[in-house]
Amino acid sequence: MLHCTAGWEDDVDLEALVNDVNASLESLYPACSMQSETVPLLQNGQHARSQPPPAAPRPPQAQRSQPVHIVAVRRLQEEDQQLRTSSLPAIPNPFPELCGPGSPPVLTRGSLPPGQAAAKQDVKIFSEDGTSKVVEILADMTARDLCQLLVYRSHCVDDNSWTLVEHHPHLGLERCLEDHELVVQVESTMASESKFLFRKNYAKYEFFKNPTNFFPEQMVTWCQQSNGGHSQLLQNFLNSSSCPEIQGFLHVKELGRKSWRKLYVCLRRSGLYCSTKGVSKEPRHLQLLAGLEESSVFSLTAGRKQYGAPTDHGFCIKPNKVRNETKELRLLCAEDEQGRTCWMTACRLLKYGMLLYQNYRIPPQRKALLPSFSTPVRSVSENSLVAMDFSGQTGRVIENPAEAQSAALEEGHAWRKRSTRMNILGSQSPLHPSTLSTVIHRTQHWFHGRISREESHRIIKQQGLVDGLFLLRDSQSNPKAFVLTMCHHQKIKNFQILPCEDDGQMFFSLDDGNTKFSDLIQLVDFYQLNKGVLPCKLKHHCIRVAL
Repeated sequence: MLHCTAGWEDDVDLEALVNDVNASLESLYPACSMQSETVPLLQNGQHARSQPPPAAPRPPQAQRSQPVHIVAVRRLQEEDQQLRTSSLPAIPNPFPELCGPGSPPVLTRGSLPPGQAAAKQDVKIFSEDGTSKVVEILADMTARDLCQLLVYRSHCVDDNSWTLVEHHPHLGLERCLEDHELVVQVESTMASESKFLFRKNYAKYEFFKNPTNFFPEQMVTWCQQSNGGHSQLLQNFLNSSSCPEIQGFLHVKELGRKSWRKLYVCLRRSGLYCSTKGVSKEPRHLQLLAGLEESSVFSLTAGRKQYGAPTDHGFCIKPNKVRNETKELRLLCAEDEQGRTCWMTACRLLKYGMLLYQNYRIPPQRKALLPSFSTPVRSVSENSLVAMDFSGQTGRVIENPAEAQSAALEEGHAWRKRSTRMNILGSQSPLHPSTLSTVIHRTQHWFHGRISREESHRIIKQQGLVDGLFLLRDSQSNPKAFVLTMCHHQKIKNFQILPCEDDGQMFFSLDDGNTKFSDLIQLVDFYQLNKGVLPCKLKHHCIRVAL
């Protein structure tokens, strides 16, 4: 038998000696080596001096020279692996369905309510018409992902304007979730009466396209010199080194009281402040009203009725911990819709910053990667709708505005002539042609039937006050007429569509008969291509989808 001649205190290379002895014993006694007692080894291969060798009838040299250090090193590796696993942060499991029963998915702290360990959860989503659908989602699904899932299941057109709305009927509050927010995390802060709505919001990122319409010059100031003025407005908002401020007068409801006070308010990155002395913004005169870090900004749905608000343009800064209590809600009210939009948009930008810009830029980049057979993506914009002339062998774009208007009038008359010829030749529809022209518009998403003027204004506001947003409805004053309700410069306008008779045929017109259309579908198609007597072209239509 091979013996080890080196003692505990000899100045030799113990690691090399132990390795040689282990290799020899491994070849000589492979079976007996795994049955011997073990002595823990340090990482450098030396024995721990604090532990005396165990008492045994065998010679101590054989104990020290056996290849049992392999088992000891394996044990150390297992202990190190356990320690390393316990010290790692919690990481979301991207494939929870592949987890076994003994290894449930690990979620980040705060992403789920306490005590909730399931990777999937049922969420109930409501549409504008009152229908609802229960959807099973993953714990790490964002609002944008859920909207895409609902768009796919409802067979809608995905134009990146669908949103998930957090609605609190008992508080009279609602807001659109940001695309990056986790749905399960938001639901954990909602009361039992609250619910999610699936809705269009064309104004979600409109401020990136037209920032000057959202931030009036008199309401924006800078703590330091800003180069470029309003041309660099968004860059200064997104840049952490610059300090934009929104300032102006707001009606503020006192906490725990029913009274409202008109105060001079300024919004900074650190929060919303009011001045205790006129319009002074000195630090000693500023009082913190609300912070943005652990809060969300909501719009008031019934401010006058529920809270006695002085105007209809109220909004609220609600702490995430508040569920049913109204005492901790910071209720505010602007003088007009432009002011409310400015305050709420600034709160979103100061809270999320570059995340909003990334959400705005990601969908167009994602569309470029979609295969040709994926869900169709279409949107109508003023840049893609131009006046064309097809009278020659090839089509050309009409750039002269006067020529474009003349061509539009000619096209309107051509539609009327084609409709007249169809009426003479007969229609393939079982309905009478005149009857068909009066009911065919009811199949369109932009027609909302017999709703009131106030209801149409509410729908326009909910789906975003952007130029060209419109809907058609029945007229309340004239049973045979219709009304076009549209938005321009954040104001809602109504245009009456009257029936008119020409050569025994019935037509529709909104410019006192100068341009006539055989049905409302032709009328809408025409004004999507031509502004005509309207303040702008029809761009987006209000839509309600049944889930």
